[in-house]
Amino acid sequence: MKAFFSNSKQALKVTLLMFVLCGLLYPFAVTGMAQVLFNHEANGSLIEMDGKMIGSDKLGQAFTSPEFFWGRVSAINYNVYTKEDLVPNAKGETNYNGVSSGTFNYAPSNPELKKRMEADIETFLKANPGVQREQIPADLVTASGSGLDPHISVESAKIQIKRIAQASSLSEDEVNDIVKANTDSRTFNVFGEDKVNVLSANLDIYKKMKGK
Repeated sequence: MKAFFSNSKQALKVTLLMFVLCGLLYPFAVTGMAQVLFNHEANGSLIEMDGKMIGSDKLGQAFTSPEFFWGRVSAINYNVYTKEDLVPNAKGETNYNGVSSGTFNYAPSNPELKKRMEADIETFLKANPGVQREQIPADLVTASGSGLDPHISVESAKIQIKRIAQASSLSEDEVNDIVKANTDSRTFNVFGEDKVNVLSANLDIYKKMKGK
C-alpha cells in the first residue's frame, strides 16, 4: 500500500509538472514569440483598407468583375453569401451553409468534372476574347484542395492583363507592374512556384482606379 501511494504521488507530480509546462508555459511562450516576431501572420495576415477589415492575404476571395484578377475555381465559392442567402424561405431554411473549406473531389472519370471545367472555360473565353482555350493555364480551371487558395500562377495573372486594362482604364504596363509587385517568389528560391496574390493585386488595381 505504501508503494502504491508513493507511485501515485510521483505520477501526480509528473502530471502537474507536464500540465504547467505543456499546458501553460509552452503555449504562452510560443504565442508571445509569435506576437513579437510574426505579429501580422500570427493575427491572421489581415488586410485593412480605409479603416475596415477586408480580408486576409492567406484566404482567397471571389472576384468576377472584368477589371479585377480572377482567382481559382472554388467548390465553396470562397464562402461568399448574399443578403438573399440569409433570408429564410417558407420552410425556415436558408442558403447559408456556414463557413467551410473543401473541393469538388470529382474523379477524373466523373462527367461532372468535365461539365464544370467546360463551363468555366467558356466563361473565361467569353470574358477574354483574345485568348485561345489551349492558352488558359491549368490552375484557372482546376480547384484547390481547400477552395480558399489566395494565389494564381504568374501565367494566370498575365493572361488576364489585357481584359483588366480595357475594363479598368489602366494601361497594360500598369497592370503588369501590379502583377510584378504582388508576385511571391519560390520559398528559398527552391520550393513551389512563383505566384500572384489575387486580393493584394486587386487592391492595387482598385487604388489605381480610385486615383484616376
